[in-house]
Amino acid sequence: MEHHPGEPAPDGTSDATDTPLDPRFVFDFSYTDPDGPGQRWSTWRAVEPLCRGPHPRPGWVVTDEAAIDTELGIMKTGKEAEVFLLERAVPDGGPSVVMAAKRYRDRAHRSFHRSATYTEGWSTRRSRDARAVKAKSTFGRELAAAQWATAEWQALTRFWSAGVAVPYPVQIDGTEILMEYISVDGLPAPRLAQVRPEPALLRDYFEQLRAAMVALARDGIAHGDLSAYNILAAGERLVIIDLPQAVDVVGNGQGFDFLMRDCANVCTWFRRRGLDPVLADEDALFADLVAAAF
Repeated sequence: MEHHPGEPAPDGTSDATDTPLDPRFVFDFSYTDPDGPGQRWSTWRAVEPLCRGPHPRPGWVVTDEAAIDTELGIMKTGKEAEVFLLERAVPDGGPSVVMAAKRYRDRAHRSFHRSATYTEGWSTRRSRDARAVKAKSTFGRELAAAQWATAEWQALTRFWSAGVAVPYPVQIDGTEILMEYISVDGLPAPRLAQVRPEPALLRDYFEQLRAAMVALARDGIAHGDLSAYNILAAGERLVIIDLPQAVDVVGNGQGFDFLMRDCANVCTWFRRRGLDPVLADEDALFADLVAAAF
């Protein structure tokens, strides 16, 4: 016998449509489709666990699946990558954070100057991939962009875990790295080259940088391209950025040359700003770093 919802069942009982809804299980639900310009669903859950930032994670990291990513504009453009401001927020007053999104170019990717010296020791599992990168084919350029992004991600993770002042790496997804946005009063922190610190702060800056370089040397790493242009001055704190070219001091045949160049770049800038040359001595700094490395 056919039974229609809302009518008594053949056995005389009523179906669920006759039962009043318990108000404890009734709630309002709204669905927000991220179809605005520059919007997408948060990619946090879409990436593998190893592609998310190291523990302990800062409390500001938004991991909610309901979060929406919204591009706020471009912050920096370069030959190899562009950096955007990106807000990750849960709608209707939920947690939110503004991050830096660094995206390496794929088909338009241009190789780093002297990149072969930086990538010495890198391995590519498949010979086909290695040939594509060397030939700079479309696929090879895309693969190279992913390699540089991965190299920076690994350096950020390694440096941050070692206590070095770098932006916290939130996640990596292909050629995009989301990381901590370093700001001063809501605006992007200036590069060290743009500031004129007072003598006391200048000396403190140098000691911060020296401590960071020693920490890296103990881990067998040199930044590889350290200068006042890839160090941010966030108030009284320095933060090192632009890390894809970090090199293994021992594993790279030119590792010690890179280390010495980092020392020379740093000490030259500090001397020009008025720091005592006895303190800003690249040879003494290099000797300290080599001792720390061994």
